[in-house]
Amino acid sequence: MEKLERDAVAAGSRLTQFIGRHPRTLTSLIVTGLMGFGVTAFGIAPLAPDAADLPRRIVTEIVTPEDISSQLEALASHTLQLYRNDLTRATDTADSLLSRLSVADVAAAAFIRNDRTARKLLEGRAGKIVQVRIDESGVLEELVARYPAENSEQFGTHFSRLRITRIGDKFLAGVETAKLESEVRTGAGTIRSSLFAATDEAKIPDPVATQLAEMFSTDIDFRRELRRGDSFHVVYEALTADGEPITWNQASGRVLAAEFINDNRSYSAVWYQDAHTKGGYYGFDGESKRRAFLASPMEFSRVTSGFSMRMHPIHKVWRQHLGVDYGAPTGTPVRNVGDGIVEFAGWQNGYGNVVQVLHSNDRTTLYAHLSRIDVKKGQRVEQGTRIGAVGSTGWATGPHLHFEVKVKGQHQDPLVIAKTSEAVVLSPESRARFMTIAQSLRQQLDVAKANPQRYALVE
Repeated sequence: MEKLERDAVAAGSRLTQFIGRHPRTLTSLIVTGLMGFGVTAFGIAPLAPDAADLPRRIVTEIVTPEDISSQLEALASHTLQLYRNDLTRATDTADSLLSRLSVADVAAAAFIRNDRTARKLLEGRAGKIVQVRIDESGVLEELVARYPAENSEQFGTHFSRLRITRIGDKFLAGVETAKLESEVRTGAGTIRSSLFAATDEAKIPDPVATQLAEMFSTDIDFRRELRRGDSFHVVYEALTADGEPITWNQASGRVLAAEFINDNRSYSAVWYQDAHTKGGYYGFDGESKRRAFLASPMEFSRVTSGFSMRMHPIHKVWRQHLGVDYGAPTGTPVRNVGDGIVEFAGWQNGYGNVVQVLHSNDRTTLYAHLSRIDVKKGQRVEQGTRIGAVGSTGWATGPHLHFEVKVKGQHQDPLVIAKTSEAVVLSPESRARFMTIAQSLRQQLDVAKANPQRYALVE
């Protein structure tokens, strides 16, 4: 009996010593174990059959656990690897970044400062996705940083992967280019102040908000008709680098489907494209959201002056404003609103730099005060083609785009023309394929509606 008591006391002493030497190891093992149990339970429970339908039986088995000494020795021999993730900041140094990642390694910091390749970690724009693997004492074993491709032509399709690896008492650094992957995700939000505030709250990338405004532009005037309490559900592509959602390149691909409820009216749209159809958004009934004219020559901007009488900002007299002015910073891309041919590209008195495009049915559009012109006279341009950038050339009091539409030589309200222009029609063959795709996306939207939290869909 006394021997058992002595063994117990000795084992307790060894346990206390182990905890003192390896507090982080023991904590990590316990947390990991609990997390593993939680994830397993979450993943299996929804797939399990009803417990009431399963046969029941009682199984009795005697289990003899290993003694405490053996368990402690197994824990002590366990090699622990820790991972940390963060984003680089504009003010980062090698020491501050590694410290934030819990890396206690003077040699690693010196290598990052002095090695030409490793220094890329802190060069250029901030926001690089960094992951480190360290040992129990905080010594760096490997660092991987992911950031935009160094070749600008690959910016939208690839990313750069910088890897710093410890080999013995030395480090090796290298950069490689890898392909971005897309992952389908869902999201949902409610309007409280603005569309972008709602998508930010739902952790949905800003480009998704821009695409939502675009795809429903013929249904909703997002500048004047958005109301508190409006809601949306969306299925979109998220771009990932090694499975990590990227923080650059607008961080998302195309919106695949969405539903927007505005003033208690529901609007839906689905992306569709095949070999015979130019890609675009359609309602679940197969009616195209795309019209001959886009609702705006810029993706998302504010109207500063509409098609109406106004006090001229320079001449200080009341006169008819024959177009629409969009306020935006200098350099903001300006796009062609409809397929056509560039009729004029150059300087035109008070309009400054101007592009004029001739469209079908004797319609023309004019884009004025541009800071630059990206097309030439006689060039054929498709809807959405970048034709220039916002500026303040000519008679302009500040950077903005002046946009006009003429039909048979007569000025018309651009906002009215966009909404009443003819819609694209699917062929019977394309319509049948569209309905199959639309049904699948409708189901995914229903899932997003039932569960507002964003998550990846499993194919």
